[in-house]
Amino acid sequence: QVRLVESGGGSVQPGGSLTLSCAASGYTITTYSMGWFRQAPGKEREGVAAITWSWGGGTTYADSVKGRFTISKDNTKNTLYLQMNNLQPEDTAKYYCAADGRPYGVGDYLSAPRRFAYWGQGTQVTVSS
Repeated sequence: QVRLVESGGGSVQPGGSLTLSCAASGYTITTYSMGWFRQAPGKEREGVAAITWSWGGGTTYADSVKGRFTISKDNTKNTLYLQMNNLQPEDTAKYYCAADGRPYGVGDYLSAPRRFAYWGQGTQVTVSS
């Protein structure tokens, strides 16, 4: 059974940083693409960042987070990360980890949440002064 568990959320002031983690079990992330999505109250789910299956892990980001967020993965720990710097109030949302159900996927993931077969329960990020 595949399970994705996010951690690392919390409350920070504008300009602060957080690192989210997504630990996978029942699933080896090495050959699967993964991503982070977020959803704020009253807003649609938004793709934040994605990383492809390859060992080097090609990455894509939403324009709103480019230069501030970094997605990465540690295949040895079977864990996905999202380093978030210079957080702003508009980054406030629940963040979800997602994993493709098919190996060796390529192409767009940020605008295609349906490509992800597995989702975590989410972790809340709140940015306020």
